[in-house]
Amino acid sequence: MTVSTASREEVEVEQLARRRALLLQRAPLAIVQYGADLRIEDWNEAAERLFGHARQEALGRRVDELLPASGDPDAWRRLLAEDGAAPRVLSHVRKDGGAACFEWRHQRLLDERGEVGGVGVFGQDVTERIEQNRRYQQKELILQTIGQTLPIVIWAIDKEGIFTFHEGKGVEVAGLQQGEHVGKNVFELYAGSDGNEPLRRALAGEGSHSVNSTHGVFWENWEIPVRDERGDVYAVVGLTLDISQAKSTEQELRTKLELIERQQQVIRDLSTPIIQVWDGVLTLPMIGVLDSQRTAEVMDTLLEAISRTGARYAILDLTGVDMVDTKTASYLLDLVGAIRLLGAEGIVTGIRSNVAQTIVSLGIDLNNITTLGNLRAALQHCIRQMSKERAAGAMQAAPERR
Repeated sequence: MTVSTASREEVEVEQLARRRALLLQRAPLAIVQYGADLRIEDWNEAAERLFGHARQEALGRRVDELLPASGDPDAWRRLLAEDGAAPRVLSHVRKDGGAACFEWRHQRLLDERGEVGGVGVFGQDVTERIEQNRRYQQKELILQTIGQTLPIVIWAIDKEGIFTFHEGKGVEVAGLQQGEHVGKNVFELYAGSDGNEPLRRALAGEGSHSVNSTHGVFWENWEIPVRDERGDVYAVVGLTLDISQAKSTEQELRTKLELIERQQQVIRDLSTPIIQVWDGVLTLPMIGVLDSQRTAEVMDTLLEAISRTGARYAILDLTGVDMVDTKTASYLLDLVGAIRLLGAEGIVTGIRSNVAQTIVSLGIDLNNITTLGNLRAALQHCIRQMSKERAAGAMQAAPERR
């Protein structure tokens, strides 16, 4: 009876050992057992799959030769003398030449005398996790470098408007501490700010771009909604850039442009002065290059002066004009026609030879326009015409007096 019971117990122990061995062989983790001499004593199916070395190929080989730890040749030997369950992350090369990172946990194996006879290690492939951590650290470093170098604030708020992140060099520009706003409500901190409306739009799902001024600084803002897997906005991430220098430069440029425009207007006024040389006679001496834009400006100015003064004659003196463009001659004809519509006569004087050649080459007919050699001749013409008009007026008035 005793023998039979002992036999059953031996059978059960043997079956249990086989089940454990089978379980270890088929475990998803790489399981490697090696002795004090570093020679591999066990190598499961997961180790075969993960490293590419068959069990028969691995058994009896030195673990530090089959799976050398990159940069740490004594890593496997140290495990023989180390206790504790702290994991070790080692880098290895698979049989196909591919690199892999494994997180190993180990258990020292003692013999019947209590001496270390070997080590059992359990490894998990963490290559993807290590790579993800590396990418995450790289992104974090890039973001940190940008935030510490450029005058920006990188921030985030939840759907209630509570700051969950608020850092960057721009924080110090605003006179704040890094992370000072974390836990505070943006709509309470900046109540009445013109930057709140873009934030509300972003929380509603509409990305926005805005410019505002707070803490005595001009900011350019980008508000970006962040959505969950259902598409609902649960946060807003923002980037705020200090553009005070750009705004100052823009204002300086605008001021300079306004000054230049005023100076140009003064120059235009000086280059096209309208002079009343006689009662009822206006003259417009023009100097330099006469182009289409300048002729159009002259038309507006001269016609307004004729209407205001009631002038009978308008003399366009081109003595100082060196060049005209292809449209200017047509504009001159239009100007003389407009002068006639106001009841006055337009007279052109001082046309230079090269200007005359340009007008002729364009085939423009000036027969209906009074053209004289110089301003003196034009003024004499006006005086004679006005004298004739007065004499004719007197003759018409004489019979009426008789």
